[in-house]
Amino acid sequence: MSEYKLAEKPTLDTLQALGYTYLPPSAHAAHRDGENHVLLRAEFVQAVQRINGVSEDVARQVYSEVVGKSDNEEWLSLLRGNYSKTVPGEAKKKTIRLIDFRTLGNNTYTVTNQLKVRAEKTRIADVVVYVNGIPLVVIEAKSPLAPGDKTGQAFDQIKQYEQQVPRLFYSNAFNVVTNGVTTLYGATGASSEHWSEWKDPWPRKAAEFPSALDAALYALLNPERLLDIIAHFTVFERRNEKVIKKVCRYQQFRAVNKIIQRVVAEEHRRGLIWHTQGSGKSLTMVFAALKLKTHRTLESPALASPNLLVLTDRIDLDDQIARTFEACGLPNPVQVKDGDDLQARIHSGSAGQTMLSTIFKFQGSKTPVPDSANWILLVDECHRTQEKDLGTYLRATFPQARFFGFTGTPIKKNDKDTYQNFGAPGEGYLDRYSIDDAVRDGATVPIFYTARKTEWAVDTTKIDILFDQWFSDEPEDVQAAIKKRGVSVADLARHPRRIDLIATDIWAHFRAHAQPDGLKAQIVAIDREALILYKRALDRAIAKTLMAKGMDPDEARAHAAGMSACVYSKGQEDEKPSEDPYTESIRADLRRLYLDRDAEKTVKDRFISATDPLSFLIVCNKLLTGFDAPVEAVMYLDSPLTDHSLLQAIARTNRVYAGKQNGLIVDYIGISRKLDDALASYRADDVQNAMRDANALLSELRTAHAGVMALTRGIKRNTQNLKAEYDALIQVLGTEEHWFTFRRKAREFVAAYTALTPDPETLQFQTDLKWVVGFIHYAAVVFDKDEGPSLGDYSAKIREMLRDELEVTGIRTLTKLRNLTDPKFWEDFQPGNAAGDLKMAAIRKSAELKKITTDKAAENPAQYGPFSARVLEAIHKFEQQQIDALELLRTMEEVAHDLQAEESAHHATGLSARAYGIYKILLAGFPTPEPGAAAPHGASNGAGQRGAHASPAPDPAQQVAVEIDQVYASDQSAPPGWHLKEQLRKELRQQVKRVLIPAGFSWKEIPGQVEEYALKTYLKG
Repeated sequence: MSEYKLAEKPTLDTLQALGYTYLPPSAHAAHRDGENHVLLRAEFVQAVQRINGVSEDVARQVYSEVVGKSDNEEWLSLLRGNYSKTVPGEAKKKTIRLIDFRTLGNNTYTVTNQLKVRAEKTRIADVVVYVNGIPLVVIEAKSPLAPGDKTGQAFDQIKQYEQQVPRLFYSNAFNVVTNGVTTLYGATGASSEHWSEWKDPWPRKAAEFPSALDAALYALLNPERLLDIIAHFTVFERRNEKVIKKVCRYQQFRAVNKIIQRVVAEEHRRGLIWHTQGSGKSLTMVFAALKLKTHRTLESPALASPNLLVLTDRIDLDDQIARTFEACGLPNPVQVKDGDDLQARIHSGSAGQTMLSTIFKFQGSKTPVPDSANWILLVDECHRTQEKDLGTYLRATFPQARFFGFTGTPIKKNDKDTYQNFGAPGEGYLDRYSIDDAVRDGATVPIFYTARKTEWAVDTTKIDILFDQWFSDEPEDVQAAIKKRGVSVADLARHPRRIDLIATDIWAHFRAHAQPDGLKAQIVAIDREALILYKRALDRAIAKTLMAKGMDPDEARAHAAGMSACVYSKGQEDEKPSEDPYTESIRADLRRLYLDRDAEKTVKDRFISATDPLSFLIVCNKLLTGFDAPVEAVMYLDSPLTDHSLLQAIARTNRVYAGKQNGLIVDYIGISRKLDDALASYRADDVQNAMRDANALLSELRTAHAGVMALTRGIKRNTQNLKAEYDALIQVLGTEEHWFTFRRKAREFVAAYTALTPDPETLQFQTDLKWVVGFIHYAAVVFDKDEGPSLGDYSAKIREMLRDELEVTGIRTLTKLRNLTDPKFWEDFQPGNAAGDLKMAAIRKSAELKKITTDKAAENPAQYGPFSARVLEAIHKFEQQQIDALELLRTMEEVAHDLQAEESAHHATGLSARAYGIYKILLAGFPTPEPGAAAPHGASNGAGQRGAHASPAPDPAQQVAVEIDQVYASDQSAPPGWHLKEQLRKELRQQVKRVLIPAGFSWKEIPGQVEEYALKTYLKG
């Protein structure tokens, strides 16, 4: 009830204020073809007629054709108007629009709640948003919910619904969860870590709204904005044989619409967008291109048929954006081959082109394009396109074009050219989404740095001193040769003993911090020679560990070699033989380890894959920009990067990934000593949190620890009676709301501990961590009637420790939820429990039976629903102090015995277990037999009877159950795989209907209920 008052009802009220018509649950049956259908037929048919000017008959045909569509991507295409059919009286196929994007009033907007959907498991959605009778958004109203905690029941419920009632999500645009204050949204099928808040209701201000819920629902579901998101801000990206649906974040929506406004208004003709790396800048460019090219929601002469050119300054970025455009289905993008191809295309006079090119192909280009005012240029990493004369050539070619510059790093303080060429006068950025914004929103993870092996850091002010120290053991002729040409930072960085020590340290650090959680790393060497040396040293370090564990030496060396790969550009000298043995050995390895374009792509795909053993990429200049591998958590940095090169490189570690708390830069070269100098070219506000000292992790751990332990104040601990300590805290917390607060703070503590461990500093928090985690498991049974988190939810770095603690303290045994078949299940009912044990036994039994009856009711609501209702009712009375622990325990014992009796009740009827399940569905549909038909008898209804008894007279319900059982049991009528064929399922429902009608049973609902039951119990191969 609290969720209804705090979240569901306010959501319904707000949506009605936005223009949605409320459809009450009592009206569902009249608007749908049945509970296993989700479209609102009348609204759909009327909308198709109204929008397309077709007859009702044609509209009904459209309904029949689309109602069976089950692919979400296909549905998006249908919604966008990519659907046509033959219409009487018209020579050509007519495009049929399901939504009118241009005339908002031509659509119907409906919101309903408590929508029951039957499938393999029946589920009830809290709120569903419809446009023209098509369900587009599912909203779950749940508490608790916090922006940083995406592990709650609401997310689990959405995932379950997507799996168990997929029909509701065929046409889905995105989903929403809210507790009435915090509101998060995610694309269909998105995992919870990719859900986010819509922070900015631009062009309005959040302060204009009466509540955070009003602002969030306006931002996402105001009809105009919802249709814009569907039309232009949703893509399906294909990568590595996977299809991922992506819906824009608020900064992408804001930036693209600012671009569109500027184009339509014919003002300024330029704009500068800074969206920090990892926040989806390339996708922002895709959304911009999509709206500029399709502009489904608006008409403007400026958008009639513009030419679009997307520019980058690197071949790998050009390839990356080309892949992104192609993966997202952008219509007809052409990747320009060379300068001649570029000139031919831009001077062809064609309109409506979409081209992708590098800036270097404009070298020497001076001839203006005649229709340059019809060109819109989206320039990636625009600050780098102004170098040398390239920016001049570009503007000479497109003197009247519109220029929109994108950058993933902030513009330097003294970079006046970029502001002048891409920014409007006095504007700075057209749209800004900073490093801090991205971390705050969870779009990226924060990046920390730490320095290791500092005695081997390269201080550029002491090069000669360090050389004399480090190279003192080298032959004099080697020292002399190096000094003659001048000692460089690279000479010091490549020192063999230094690289051996650092490679060994990298492997030790990686094994402790990244490998346990399946995360990966890059090693950044100063140049290609150092890269080869690192490869050799890392292979030796890994192989040594494997051999120490007993692996065969040859196998260990092969396994070690396969754990890393080198990615670098080919050099002109690589193929030349050298008389110097050292130089020749380096060149030989450069030739052996070089990856051509296809091989490099394969290696990158392997690195991105969580299941591939490839754990390290060793690089020196490649893959430091544009390479997107969320599984990468650590960068071992041994190259003196500065400015945008440093910002771009470290951002490889900031992508969001399950179980990844932060990115970590391990500095060996010494950058972190002078970080301010390395980033001095930027405004301090823009980069102050680009990398934070890893010591801050300890500060965050202290804060999180203090936050959760403050809630335990007054509890006597270390008393040798852990259960009594936990019971005391449960009394202090008292309410579910306070438990939710404790659980959230506990998770923050666990996350902060995980991020820092195995640092020795965490040892001082270890005892409290174990105590808190034990309480979470204990309290979950008490408050949630649930077993609590799985050990698999914890990082592998602490999982074993926590498993041992839960076992040793007995909490694992105390909180383990058992099934009826477990002999220990019945021990709690034995007399002699002390008062505290009695209460815990009653709570444990109610938790166990809640889970058991819920699962069984999902299999057959008619048979086991009453049992679930009895359990929930008893729990409610206990929580309201209407019954005590002893009465709750007695009620649970009765339910347990009744469940046992129900499990074997089919024996007394002579029915099989499956047929008996159908029999209970028939009984639940009574009273229905037509006049003169006999009524069925017998069987427990879960209300307290023990077992079931066959009626002395023939029971027509049992006879019908046997006939229906034969329909689904027979391989002739229901062959293996029947559940995968929609037409066959329909025929089976018809057969069931033919059995029901002569016996006088309701033929409307029962076939669907029987099919739902059959999908769980009659599957064959």
